[in-house]
Amino acid sequence: MTGKDATRMIDARGLEPPEPMVRTLDALDHLESGDELLVLLPREPFPLYRALEINGFAWRTTCLPDGTVEVLIRHQTQ
Repeated sequence: MTGKDATRMIDARGLEPPEPMVRTLDALDHLESGDELLVLLPREPFPLYRALEINGFAWRTTCLPDGTVEVLIRHQTQ
């Protein structure tokens, strides 16, 4: 999984809580099998990780030098 290959991206760095979570969960409701969602955030989204785990998603988090946190999300493969 690489961020540049993501099917959809949400740049949530300028949004106030809970908007990043709301937008991410909404996008995940429409995420097709095999597609990926890249979410850009100003900090690591620990509550999101639990929601992803419960709902059967896999993710990879990358912290960039500018402070941006990239979370690349996809459906877990069986």
